[in-house]
This record gives sequence, C-alpha cells and structure tokens, in this order.
Amino acid sequence: MGYKTLCFGLFLILFAYYSYIPMPENIEERWKIQFLDAGMKMLSFMAKMFENLGLIKYEDVLSIFMRVLLTKPVSDENITVIDTDFSDIPVRLYLPKWKSERQRPAVIYIHGGAFTLGSCKIRSYDYLNRWTANKLDAVVVGLDYRLAPQYPFPTAFEDCVLVIKFFLQDTILEKYGVDPTRICISGDSSGGSLATAATQLLQNNPEYKDKIKAQALIYPALQFIDTLMPSHREYEHGPFLSREIGIKLAHLYVTEDIALHQAMQRNEHMPQGSRHLFKFVNWSDFLPEKYKKNHVYNEPTLGKLNVFYPALMDSRLSPLLASDSQLQSLPLTYILTCEHDVLRDEGLIYITRLRNVGVQVAHDHIEEGIHGVMSLIAMPYNLQLGLKVGEKYISWLEKNL
Repeated sequence: MGYKTLCFGLFLILFAYYSYIPMPENIEERWKIQFLDAGMKMLSFMAKMFENLGLIKYEDVLSIFMRVLLTKPVSDENITVIDTDFSDIPVRLYLPKWKSERQRPAVIYIHGGAFTLGSCKIRSYDYLNRWTANKLDAVVVGLDYRLAPQYPFPTAFEDCVLVIKFFLQDTILEKYGVDPTRICISGDSSGGSLATAATQLLQNNPEYKDKIKAQALIYPALQFIDTLMPSHREYEHGPFLSREIGIKLAHLYVTEDIALHQAMQRNEHMPQGSRHLFKFVNWSDFLPEKYKKNHVYNEPTLGKLNVFYPALMDSRLSPLLASDSQLQSLPLTYILTCEHDVLRDEGLIYITRLRNVGVQVAHDHIEEGIHGVMSLIAMPYNLQLGLKVGEKYISWLEKNL
C-alpha cells in the first residue's frame, strides 16, 4: 500500500508541475491544451524512466498508448469503410455509398507520428478521413506505412510510394470511380514529410505527374538538417510536441544509435561534405521577417559524429533538400502551419521556396495553433482547434480538387 501511495503521490506532483508550465496567451481551450500538454510530458517522462531501467523502450511505451486509440473499419449510412492492402501495405478505404453522376476526386492521406508512431486507423484520423469523404464526395485512402525503428529509412517512404503508384493505376482508379485528374496527396507532421517527398518523386515521373493534381501538407516536418531554427528554440518545450520528444522519436527513422539523438540535440549531427546542402534550409534566407525576430543564424556544426548516415543528406528524408528545378514541376499546393509549433519554420521555408520557383501555394497560418491538433479532433479529446484546422484543410480541398 505504501508503494502505491508513493507512486500516486509522485504522479500528482509531476502532473501539477507540468500543468503549471506557461502556455502562450492566445491559445484557445487553454485548460484542455494545458491538460494534454501535461499528459504528453508525463508520458514522455515515464517512458524515459522505464527505458533507463531497462524495462521497455521509450517508443514502445508511447506505442502502447496509441494502440488504445485504434478503431475498427465501421461503415455508416454514407460511407463504406474497408481495411485492405495495396501492394501488401495496409490501407483503409473510405468509399461514398451514394451514386455519383461523375467520377469522384480522391485523397491519399498519410498520418503523422514522427515516423515511429500512429496509424490511419487511430480514432482522429478515421474521423478526419471519414469527414473528408463525406464532405467532398471523395474516395479517401488512409495509408499505414511500416514504422521505425523496426523499419528504418527509407521504408516508410517506399511504402507510401508503392501505395500511391498502386492506386494511380488506371484499372484501380476505374474500379473505385476516381477521376484521374483530381487526386491529392495529403499528410500531417511526418506524414506531411512523406507526402512531400512522394509528390516530389512522382511529379517528376512522366508516368504519374498528370495524375497528381494537388498536395496538402499540415504542419509538415521537412528537414533533419538544422535542429535550431527559430521555432525550434521558441517552442523547445511545446506545447504538446517538444523539441526533445520530436528528436528522440524522429532520429529512430535513421538509426537507434543514441549518439545521433544526442548530436541532433546539439545541432552537431551533419557529416563533413554536407555544407552545400545548408543553402536549401537556411532560415535566414527564407523565413518572413516577422518570424526571424532577434534570432541569429548559425549553421549546423559538421563532422562531430563518428558514424556517417547517408540518409541525413537524402531529400527523401529531408524534402527541403530538393533543388529549385525539382520543385518547379510540383502541383497546386496547400500548406497549413501553426504558430506555437516547433516545426513551424519548416513549412514557412517550403512556402517561400515553392513560390520563388512559381508553384501556386495556398497558405493558412493558425496563430493560436499547436502541433498535432489533427490527431486531437475526435474522442476523447474533441479539440475545437483541431476541428478548425480540419475545416480549413477540407474547405481548401473542396474548392480546389
């Protein structure tokens, strides 16, 4: 009994501590986000503690929690929901039931989770994709790529490309009644990274370029090069996603070596011979002035790691590394960024670079937004901010797809 009382007391102390971490003033549903932020930080603390004790890996603790949120493929009066495989990769299909006088648009949605967590079958993504299918009278494909660290880079990217190529076959599009000229590749966070990289690859392939009308990216993660951009510093502790948690999870997509995690924390992870890549992610050249504030640009330190990871120089991992000539052919683009987000600047840099080469870009910036709101729109969270982001995303699709 004494042990349980001690644990419960520790729980209360930690929760009280994390609950009183200051929140940005303009955040809506402040108490709810403060509660979610405290919960995320406590979960991360416990995961680190269990890992240090040798009981279970950090990412496995978070994965167990995520599995509680998985849903079954339940159809309703409007949408048929089916779990199936495309090229042996699990997908969840959302198919409108009513007859359509013309071929339907389609959205392929790639979920977030720092390449290590999540599923398109989690309640919030199921809600979002069902909502999209209903509102747009569209076929929606939720994609379950394989996760790190069991499946490291470039597995997730290759899974996404395989599914997209499979779906873009004429016979498959005809089977589901999809208009081959009205297809969008979408994703949030790390899913936004995968959607970006896949679109870059396929849009430069004559066989597929005319079948991707648009890409829609929600607070995307777009680079591993510089981990000390202004937003990385300003929102180091969140809310919801902290710089430490993001790096601790995302580095597993490259390697489980803790040395890379530690080097990324110090911005000392890039190898010798990679300086020529910094021009693609130099925030001092691409960020709007209002986001630079008083920050001073210092490029990442080279050559501190003893191990060379080629992935760190690969545009499939860091889509911001694509050259201007590669970006010129990209389709109509929608990017949503959130102010209080450690990844804010990556999306803003991409917007500038795309516009500089003539790509048509629509941008929504949510001043009161935080990272991860798209995964918080359904029960048990019901975050109104997430619904606001979802409405903006779906409204853009409705007008442009």
